[in-house]
Amino acid sequence: MKLSINALLFIFILEGLYASIVYADNKAVSFVMQLTRAADNYGHRKAFLQIDKVLDDIGDKKLNIVVVAYEDGIHALLEENKETSQLLTKLANRGVQFKACRISMRAWGLKDLQFPLEVEFVPAGAPEVIKLQMLGHKYWRP
Repeated sequence: MKLSINALLFIFILEGLYASIVYADNKAVSFVMQLTRAADNYGHRKAFLQIDKVLDDIGDKKLNIVVVAYEDGIHALLEENKETSQLLTKLANRGVQFKACRISMRAWGLKDLQFPLEVEFVPAGAPEVIKLQMLGHKYWRP
């Protein structure tokens, strides 16, 4: 009888450990991608394709990705950008968040209406990247 109780106790402990491991594996890991580089549209497209590939390999539910665009990277988020606009929509549908810097928008003379609905606007790009890291996002630069 004592052996059965110990065996049951051992099984319950193992089940608890297994549940902890599974929960940890199911928790999404957050990343912030800084998109600032002066790149042609191919470079921006390449960054979006990297995100798409990472989501394919790891899984949409296991990642939380935020793209913060400022300086020259702001152009990657424009609705008229033929190289990135369809990818932006696809990635947004997969859960990727896109944030555009208002300072960069003013510098380039860009208006809210030039961006797709999936883009959120933030006062400044660099502080947004730092804030997200302070909240636990890991840094990813393409």
